[in-house]
Amino acid sequence: MSEHNNYRLDTKMIHAGVEPDPNTGAIMTPIYQTSTYVQSAPGHHKGYEYSRTHNPTRTALQNAIAAIENGKYGICFGSGIAATDAAIKLLQPGDEVIVSNDLYGGTYRLMTKVFANYGIKFHFIAMQNAADIEQHITAATKMIWIETPTNPLLNVIDIAACAAISKKHNLLLVCDNTFASPYLQTPLDLGADIVLHSATKYLGGHSDVVHGVLVVKEESLDERLRFIQNSCGAVPGPQDCWLVLRGIKTLHVRMQRHCENGEAIARHLRNHPKVDKVLWTGFEDHPNHEVAKKQMRGFGGMISFTLKDDNIEAAMQVLSKTKLFSLAESLGGVESLIGHPASMTHASIPREERIKNGLVDSLIRLSVGIEAVEDLIADLDQAIG
Repeated sequence: MSEHNNYRLDTKMIHAGVEPDPNTGAIMTPIYQTSTYVQSAPGHHKGYEYSRTHNPTRTALQNAIAAIENGKYGICFGSGIAATDAAIKLLQPGDEVIVSNDLYGGTYRLMTKVFANYGIKFHFIAMQNAADIEQHITAATKMIWIETPTNPLLNVIDIAACAAISKKHNLLLVCDNTFASPYLQTPLDLGADIVLHSATKYLGGHSDVVHGVLVVKEESLDERLRFIQNSCGAVPGPQDCWLVLRGIKTLHVRMQRHCENGEAIARHLRNHPKVDKVLWTGFEDHPNHEVAKKQMRGFGGMISFTLKDDNIEAAMQVLSKTKLFSLAESLGGVESLIGHPASMTHASIPREERIKNGLVDSLIRLSVGIEAVEDLIADLDQAIG
């Protein structure tokens, strides 16, 4: 893995963490569909004893993800929310976390409906100006949790500025990198302690796997998280690990097309007579666009927009008319998806909280796929009318 870290990102996507099968020479990592491993004597084994703890397919994926995130250790889980769960389990009752107030609804639900019951407090604040974080830090604060770009409002948070604050106050900085993917952004390079992915999304890339991952540089963090991974058992099976390994091999070429299509559609929607606001990090007047230019290598294929006819009925009309944009939860697949965050991915957030943070009822979110962009634009035009 260390040798692969010397390569450029596009090369690492294909080769990092992957070695030919020593038994057959197979160029693709085998799916080690086994629960246990034969030992020559008790405690004498080849690094594998039980597949909740270790599995060779999972090891290959963990090494690959660590390499493409410029980390040292990857820890894989059965879903993105299982990875989130593990990161929060680093905390203890009485600890406090400062969280960006625009974030995935499942993360919000886990924090407020599960971990709040165990005495962990979460403070949800706007973080577009990272300096605002410090006024919320107390002696009980142990972690800062950010998404950037955020889901679904595409707010950009300055990772390096957050990292400087976290280090000043001896806090852990967790960065959810799902929307950007390692192709566009590597938060560990900017000072984050833990990078989180729902690998279901861009890393897998084909809408055929549910998976999560954490990546760290520090050995002590890896040991703590790997203990949680093994003890709590929310691990992925080898088939799912193999699917993500396969997805990573084309991440760079897929992300290039996601970015190209995303830009074309964002600029088209901005000129549409029935569209009000278009949220896309590549616009020069997008809040924190300069930060995005500094910490990202492109602006991605995630777009949100509102209609001038600002009501939920108008949004539902658009959602019901698209033909290429499939109405579905999730994102990051090769096919284009359209969704209504207020009633789908973010329904667990109380309406007053959503509205206060800018997630209005008419907001529509697009995960722009890699189809011919002319067809995608025509589909949106006929749906919007």
